[in-house]
Amino acid sequence: MQDFRMDTFLTVCKYMNYTKAAKELNLTQPAVSQHIHFLEQTYGVELFAHNGKRMELTRAGEILKRSALTMKHDEFHMQEKMRHAAGDVQNYAFGATLSVAEFMITEDLERFILNHPESHIRVEVANTKELLMKLDAGKLDFAIIEGEFPKDEYEYLLYSQEEYVAAGNKKIAERFRGASIKDLFTERIILREPGSGTREILENELKRRGLQVSDFANLTEIGNIGVIQKMLQAGLGVTFFYQATIKGKEELQVIRLNDFKLRHDIMFIYRKNSIFEKDYRQIYEEFRENGKMDKEGKFQK
Repeated sequence: MQDFRMDTFLTVCKYMNYTKAAKELNLTQPAVSQHIHFLEQTYGVELFAHNGKRMELTRAGEILKRSALTMKHDEFHMQEKMRHAAGDVQNYAFGATLSVAEFMITEDLERFILNHPESHIRVEVANTKELLMKLDAGKLDFAIIEGEFPKDEYEYLLYSQEEYVAAGNKKIAERFRGASIKDLFTERIILREPGSGTREILENELKRRGLQVSDFANLTEIGNIGVIQKMLQAGLGVTFFYQATIKGKEELQVIRLNDFKLRHDIMFIYRKNSIFEKDYRQIYEEFRENGKMDKEGKFQK
């Protein structure tokens, strides 16, 4: 069982404030200070430093935080395995971002369910940020995501590579065929909410070019891909998302720009140094058993 003072440490890391951590933990501030002092004495290092009024983790503190999060995750997972050890039912809990869940893993998940007919499988669909938080808390075993994540905290395996494109209805796609990305700035852009992996990819690519979402004439934010598709069909704007999102949608087309060609990695991730790494890798292999590499070395379904 993880030392209760580790929970105090992680809560202080969350807020970088002893008072707020004490309030969440229902402890006094001196008790929080004692817990942190105990850990610092135990490991012989300082865990926090002060830069003026700002509190920061030391390098040693960063190492302990990463390890403590993995231990917390593994303890939760171990408790689940122990609770179900007497029976034959295996429980799996994993997360997927919206585009991944709806357009990229359905066949793989179907095959996995058929291979494990007696298992309980829970899939949580959320944006990358939410899934990382649930991984850290031990509420998910692994996640298949499209967004950015701290690679020093998670093990990651390439799940697939997907074409990321500009899209609109047939009329708009024809009008901007061969145009540049800046030419699209005259249009309304329709995007997922901030924090979604699909939007984050575009924002990072625009930033790399010295551009931003606000350069478009108007912005509409919608947290549902189906609604975005309907808005595009009605000719109300353009968007950027995975080509898989419009597969089979004849009324929607890729806008073939002359200066935009992007492929994005979809990653299978879990906490780094997890004692259950072998289990997660085995699940990954089952999910990807039909995966193949193309002639260019790209991992494709």
